[in-house]
Amino acid sequence: MQNYQVGKASETGYVKMLEGIERKTLGYGNNTLLCEFKLAKGKLLPMHQHPHEQTGYLVNGYIIMIIDGERHEMKPGDSWTINENVEHGAEIMEDSLAVEVFSPVRDDYK
Repeated sequence: MQNYQVGKASETGYVKMLEGIERKTLGYGNNTLLCEFKLAKGKLLPMHQHPHEQTGYLVNGYIIMIIDGERHEMKPGDSWTINENVEHGAEIMEDSLAVEVFSPVRDDYK
């Protein structure tokens, strides 16, 4: 891998994770991976956990994050950080777009 990556805006490259939930890896380095998530109104991101810390930012829409048993209403401009192995999920209340950073790099998202 070269010393840097540059990504360009594109409507291609999305991967369907679940019905109404798509992700696109925007770039990654040695320690972090950046993803964009398209989330459809009425869908549910099931509760899960993983060995990656994640930090997210809601670009647009409205979701309810459930993190470690607590519900959080998230609106555009809101952000979150979830430590590794903490259970979390989301209820998608409006069509939404979120950007998240994972560390360490998620090999399954490369």
